[in-house]
Amino acid sequence: MRNSPQVVYIHGFNSSPSSFKAQQLRSAWRQLNLPEEHLLIPELHHHPECAIAQLQEAIAQLQQPVLIGSSLGGYYATYLAQQHHLKALLINPAVRPHLLFEDFTAEQENLYSGERWLLTESHMQVLAALEVAPPQDAQRFCVWLQSGDETLDYCLAEQYYQGCSVHVEQGGDHSFQRFAEHLPALFAFVGLTPSGLQSLDLSAFE
Repeated sequence: MRNSPQVVYIHGFNSSPSSFKAQQLRSAWRQLNLPEEHLLIPELHHHPECAIAQLQEAIAQLQQPVLIGSSLGGYYATYLAQQHHLKALLINPAVRPHLLFEDFTAEQENLYSGERWLLTESHMQVLAALEVAPPQDAQRFCVWLQSGDETLDYCLAEQYYQGCSVHVEQGGDHSFQRFAEHLPALFAFVGLTPSGLQSLDLSAFE
């Protein structure tokens, strides 16, 4: 498809391409008959150094893709969007995760693969090195927050991204409830025209 959007979806901490939002995005992508190769959802390594290397490779495969990052994926997306001057849609993004994880340096388990691994000081050091100044570009950064997020304090992200386009919904949770209802806005952000959305059937996600 000519001028098809290109997207890299970045999942969160202990998540995977099998996560609910990732699967709904892929289903909607197929509904819209968009090229499969223009949507990349890498299965990220738990260590941020490896994960960033994977994401750099995914970005290199596409032409100026839009980044969509959830939770820790939002933190990664912010770093990469600033580095490559890309657009980014952030969903309940983590802010300064190296500080949040200080009390979690213990064995972890991926919620989808069952992989067990150890969160160490090395993870914290790399995460700290990925921190960038708060972006101020409301055209390139769109941030979706739900106040009922039980994992992250949405106010931290609201403050950090105050120079961007920030949308706060009351209620919800860290998984970002009613994600499918936001798919038209997501596709508009990545560059799909209203006419290109005609085949999107949201009832399929009910």
